[in-house]
Amino acid sequence: MKIKKSLPFAKTALSLAVVATFSADIAAQEVEQGGIETIQVTATRRTGTVQDAPLNITALNSDVMAEQNIGDLDDIARWVPGLTVTDQGGRSDSPIIVRGLNTNSSGPSSDGGTVATYVGEIPLFINLRLTDIDRVEVLIGPQGTLYGAGTLGGAIRYIPKKADMDFTSGKVFGDIFSLSQSDSLGGEGGFVFNTPIIENKLAVRASVNYFNNPGFIDYNYVVKNPGVSLPDPDWSDASAVSDNLKQVKDANGEETLTARVALRWLPTDDIDATLAYTYQNQQVEGRSITQYGALDSSNPLSQVIGKYESAYRYEEPREKTDELLSLEITADLDFAELVSATGYSKYSAEGQRDQSDLLIRLAYSYEEFPAFAAFTREVEDVEIITQEIRLVSKNTDKLSWIVGAFYNNLDSFGDSSEFTPGFAEYALDVWEAGGNPRPDMLEYYSVDYTEITEKAIFGELTYVINDKWDVTLGLRQYQYDIESSSAIDLPLYYTVFDGRESDSLELEFVDLAADDSGSLFKFNTSYDFSSTVMGYLTVSEGFRIGGTNGVPACPPDVDDSFQSVCALPDEVAYAPDTTTNYELGFKSTWLKNKLHFNAAVFKTEWEDAQISGATYFGQQPILANAGSAETQGLEISSRALLGDHFTVYGTYSYTEAKLTSDADGLFIRFEADEDVTQEVRDYYSAKSGDRLPGSPEHQFSFGVKYSQDLMDDKVLEVVYGLTAQSDVITKVGLRADGETLPGYALSNLSASIKADQWAVTLYIDNLFDKYAFTSTRRDVSDIGMAAYPDFNANRTDLLRNYGHYLTQPRKVGVKFTYTFGE
Repeated sequence: MKIKKSLPFAKTALSLAVVATFSADIAAQEVEQGGIETIQVTATRRTGTVQDAPLNITALNSDVMAEQNIGDLDDIARWVPGLTVTDQGGRSDSPIIVRGLNTNSSGPSSDGGTVATYVGEIPLFINLRLTDIDRVEVLIGPQGTLYGAGTLGGAIRYIPKKADMDFTSGKVFGDIFSLSQSDSLGGEGGFVFNTPIIENKLAVRASVNYFNNPGFIDYNYVVKNPGVSLPDPDWSDASAVSDNLKQVKDANGEETLTARVALRWLPTDDIDATLAYTYQNQQVEGRSITQYGALDSSNPLSQVIGKYESAYRYEEPREKTDELLSLEITADLDFAELVSATGYSKYSAEGQRDQSDLLIRLAYSYEEFPAFAAFTREVEDVEIITQEIRLVSKNTDKLSWIVGAFYNNLDSFGDSSEFTPGFAEYALDVWEAGGNPRPDMLEYYSVDYTEITEKAIFGELTYVINDKWDVTLGLRQYQYDIESSSAIDLPLYYTVFDGRESDSLELEFVDLAADDSGSLFKFNTSYDFSSTVMGYLTVSEGFRIGGTNGVPACPPDVDDSFQSVCALPDEVAYAPDTTTNYELGFKSTWLKNKLHFNAAVFKTEWEDAQISGATYFGQQPILANAGSAETQGLEISSRALLGDHFTVYGTYSYTEAKLTSDADGLFIRFEADEDVTQEVRDYYSAKSGDRLPGSPEHQFSFGVKYSQDLMDDKVLEVVYGLTAQSDVITKVGLRADGETLPGYALSNLSASIKADQWAVTLYIDNLFDKYAFTSTRRDVSDIGMAAYPDFNANRTDLLRNYGHYLTQPRKVGVKFTYTFGE
């Protein structure tokens, strides 16, 4: 495989890692008998070590996460080569990108990403606060045969700690911190408690964690009285500004409550069962976005907005709750291990956001109302039932196998309501619309129901050719069905302009369906060159289901001169996408287990890549397919013990991600007979060879820990961590007003004193208070800077939607832990 761009940098990084011996798998953290302890993992559905597993896997245990102050998935990604989680604050689910597999802009993603997340054995998309977690396993590369849908790029597994049958134990912990741009203190605290109920038979483990982030973005331009207050007053008149707008300090704060209780039962020596309930409630006040430098220069607000301010007209709170009830049973059948994993999960969310810019961009003349400011309220409810059962062979010399079956049923409901305060009265009075008033201010309402049923059978067969060489073949046969029903109404339009009743709501549901079936293949072979050096080759496939977009189809005579919300024929549904990954890697242990060094090169081919888009009529969010793409690159991770006091670890990845086919009309649709130049058509299309957005080409991390024994059996630990990335582009090939976000580096520093039962840590995250953009929301066309302004929004001087997500500013804190019974 030939890597074209930036290869000298990659070679340099590889040489430095070898010479300086700075790398080792970050999963291995503690020292055992003078060497590195390699943590046990179960990602292959068998218990083994990271160094023995013939695949690219990183596992962060609780000690590493504590050292680097890792609290959630966004923090984890900085220490996993090939993984990018675009930190967008708590309000949005941060896009997860593996090996550059992303075609969306670097803003919010509506497709769930290309990576599946698991809590124990149960698939559940959640950014879990890492409380009482034994380890997090990150599998890089498609994992379709064993893990199924959604693993185009990989899988992430949160592995909770098991209930201990032998001892009553517990831990209390707390954290108090401040942010350099916040007016309030933040904190985190909770406890873990474990106790046997029946000796060697029954035990319970419970944990509770509360996290309070005070926020650092100020919403200083919020309308006081919607429909009356002017969102864009005379900015040179301080009294006019004060009369119409209010300030909300630290408006992106977050409160998250996470809890888990697990009952573990060992009825016999051969059966291990755990019934667990996991709960997380997250209340987020607003987005971590600033419009600093991202407003039309003709708007005086652009001259006064600060670096940590947002220009939204409304506060944007959102509350979401995740619940999971799971039953995991393992039974030793002598010839095989039987595993049954049953899960019932619920997800609900309710939020409000500023919607003014969408309606202004649609150019339906809403902007002519001086006090126009719209907002949207959204509700989501999802219920999922999951069942997996598998047999894993035991006691075989040459041949081993895994067989299993999987069932997943998802029912979802969502509704979206847009409100335009004061606009109905304005239209009736000033425009003499001639219809009826609309007291509820409801301008748009949509509702959709979706049911997805997925079934699969899978298996893997491993043959040991000799003591050094084995071969594995895997296969998954899957089938899914999707049924959806949706309806949309424009109540204000039909009431005010068409004479419908003032409280009318008319919904005509449209039923849509989609289904597909197929198979996924895996080939893996590994060879032990010595007792401490292993090489492997993998060819694996992954897939993500297709579906319907939940937007009613347009009638044949649809007229774009009127307000319409509908889907054209190629916008109604989208196809599944698939990946094929080719990977060559090795894992090695040196210097009597004082150095681990692992590396892999890969190439991934992506077909029918799904991309977020919008309907031509009404700008409704949908998914579409964007042709083919590929990524290729290099990933390194390693760890070393230097003398008696120093541990160093680091990672490096290089990823080249690009389209391999043209995607005409990817960003804006043009009809064949439309009077548009070829130059404009090309600018809003994507071409083969265009770089994919959302992830850097280079990622690097380096950590060093110094440990020193103190008097009275205490230990001093000083830890420094550095994570860095190169630039990121926001649109495929920088087309359609894409931009380049500069790379940045973040430093963390901490010092701890630890005793047998307690520990106190002083830490600083983002040590140098780096101000950096992580991604964007929309693009520069919203501020009148687009290359082709004729195709941009109406009244760009009024728009505020475009902005940049920010890294969290410097965080300084003190945390403590106290344990008992261990």
